[in-house]
Amino acid sequence: MSRIGKLPVTIPSGVTITVDNGTVTVQGPKGSLSQFVLPEINLTVEDGQVIVTRKSDEKLSRSQHGLMRALINNMVIGVTQGFEKKLELNGVGFRMNGGGQQVEMGLGFSHPVTFKAPEGVALTVEKNVITVAGISKQQVGQVAAEIRALKKPEPYKGKGFRYTDEVIIRKAGKTGK
Repeated sequence: MSRIGKLPVTIPSGVTITVDNGTVTVQGPKGSLSQFVLPEINLTVEDGQVIVTRKSDEKLSRSQHGLMRALINNMVIGVTQGFEKKLELNGVGFRMNGGGQQVEMGLGFSHPVTFKAPEGVALTVEKNVITVAGISKQQVGQVAAEIRALKKPEPYKGKGFRYTDEVIIRKAGKTGK
């Protein structure tokens, strides 16, 4: 039995979960998210909990059991609290301004770089820290990864975007004679 999959997902107050036609929809104070239910998985909503069970003990259904429970739990957290990732920009002359859906950045290229966030993701800029926030954990992580890919941190001086909790392993560089 999957250690994650056998745990029920508790439904907080103000959140409604509906399962119909192979789709689970979670509605809460911050918005609504929907996800298709994997074919090897059964979902039941009862007593303020979502219980995830699998149809058989085959390898495919065992692998999808914990995944489906984690996806539903992330949807519940997203519509109640939301998710956010913070990226820090290091480097002399690198700058950012903007916010909301669009950020303009000077990253040492010959042109300014403009990044537009997709619908459902908000960007906020404070000095050299950009915060990516939204209700979908997957979408927030994807947008943060796309921003980081614009200028990855290099190992000698650490210039570029890095997550605030990320540790960049530095290289020593060249030594003199």
